[in-house]
Parts: sequence; structure tokens; C-alpha cells
Amino acid sequence: MRLSLDALETLDAIASAGSFARAAERLHRVPSALTYTVNKLESDLGVAIFDRSGKRAELTPAGRELLEQGRDLLRQAETLERRVKRVAQGWETQLTIAADEVLPLERLLALVTEFDALGSGTRVRFTQEIFGGTWDALIDNRADLAVAAPGEPPDDFGLVSLELGHVAFVYAVAPDHPLADADEPLQAATIARHRGIVAADSSRRLPARSLGIQPNQDTLIVPTLAAKIQAQLAGLGGGFLPEHLIGGHVANGRLRVKRVEQERGSAPLRLAWRGGGEGRALVWFRDAIAARGQALFAPI
Repeated sequence: MRLSLDALETLDAIASAGSFARAAERLHRVPSALTYTVNKLESDLGVAIFDRSGKRAELTPAGRELLEQGRDLLRQAETLERRVKRVAQGWETQLTIAADEVLPLERLLALVTEFDALGSGTRVRFTQEIFGGTWDALIDNRADLAVAAPGEPPDDFGLVSLELGHVAFVYAVAPDHPLADADEPLQAATIARHRGIVAADSSRRLPARSLGIQPNQDTLIVPTLAAKIQAQLAGLGGGFLPEHLIGGHVANGRLRVKRVEQERGSAPLRLAWRGGGEGRALVWFRDAIAARGQALFAPI
């Protein structure tokens, strides 16, 4: 390896200070030591870094390129050094948090500023899942922490969880949908004659599932919970929706809630992670999210 961080730091100091002498003072070294480092670097690379034909040494085009790219390498080395030290202190390099779409993501994003104040250096990544996708993300090592995972954790995967809160689901249709003025409670056979809107389960390994769909019922499958709400607002079908996410649409008359024979009731949601070896970032987010609990699912 012909390049060293010491040589790049020397070159950076000379360029910043404007002379070998001032750079030597900044680095607490004698000027001859800097001259030796630059001469050796030029010899090792086989290029001239400084043009010494004038009264003052000036960087050659090759020297300017080396300086520019070398500064990038120095910044990367500094970042790597800090990251290694933080990992040694128990901070993860990256923490991935998978949240079910029933939880408005902005309520988790509000925690990031508090976490940044810790100076951990951990890179935080959020993903969104639906139905069993949060559990699947943990099992598949695509996430370190799952938020608002529905039901109980799958067995035999070493997952640890605690109850975070409950979400109520209601059956809703647009006001111009055929079921909007139908007698209540809606019977299963009545619902089955109309198309249901389904948000696709984001699981990759676990069996996909959907709730509230009747046998042989026509369905429109959409990729997200947000798309499901939009499809029902458009009158394309009916289905169960999280009550806390549609209060505004119900209040302004864009959706109508209907009582049904087979109510879904409220669903328990959990905070989950893989057991063993929890890093400091995971513990911080786990505790901060758990402390908010049911408040995370307040009506929007």
C-alpha cells in the first residue's frame, strides 16, 4: 500500500496551512519531516505532487486530485474510527425498525431527535409492513425491532415481545356504496355479494393472511393500508379499517361505518425483538416506544 493516512494528513496540513513551515507547526513536527514524507510519497507513487519550479511549491494537477480524494479518505477513516469505538461501547452500526402500517410512522420519527442527542452514531432505518410482515421481518433478519406486530409471536424463533396497545377495526364503505344504506347489522352473506378491499400481507416467509374476507368473495388487492383506505374512499369496495386512522373521513362523511354481524373487535399489537444480544440503540428505542404505549394509536 503506497498511501498512508499519515501521508494524506501531511498533504492536507500543507495545503491548508499554505506552507511546509506552518504545517509543521500545526502538526508539531519539524519541516524536514514533512519534506521527507512528501518526497517519499512522490517516489512511491511515481508522480510529482508539488511543482517546485517557483518560489513557492504549488500542487500539481495530480497533487490536487490526491488532496481532494485523500480528504475524503481521511473523513471516512475518522468516521470508521468513531463507529468502531461506539460499537465497542455497545452501540449498533445500524438499527432497523419495522412498523406495522396501523401505526402512523411520524409518531416514531418524533423519537429520532431525542435519539440523535445521545450521539450514538447508530444509523436508524424504518420500514413499514402489514399483517404478519412485522413478525416476518424479525424472523428474516430484515429488522431488529418490530412495532405494532399483530397477535402473538410465532413459535420457535426466539422472539421476545410485550403488549404495546390495542387497535379497534370497523367496517367502512363510501357513502355511495350499495352497502352504505343497507340494514344493520350487515350479514356475512350480504357482505360476500360485494367486493372486499384487501391490503396484501407483506410476509415473505410466514404464510400470508387476510382478515374479514368472506368465502368466494370478490376482492381487490392493494399493496398498502393507505391504498386500502383510498380504494374504500373511492367506493371500490368495503372492508375493515383501523378506527383511529379514518376518524376524519367518517366525520366529513367520506366514509360510513357499518355495524356487521361478525365484528372484528380490537386487535392486540406488540413490540417485539429477537432475544439475546440487544444493543444499546435497540434498548433505547424499545423502552421509548413502550413508554408511549397506547398513545401511539391515538386518532389522527
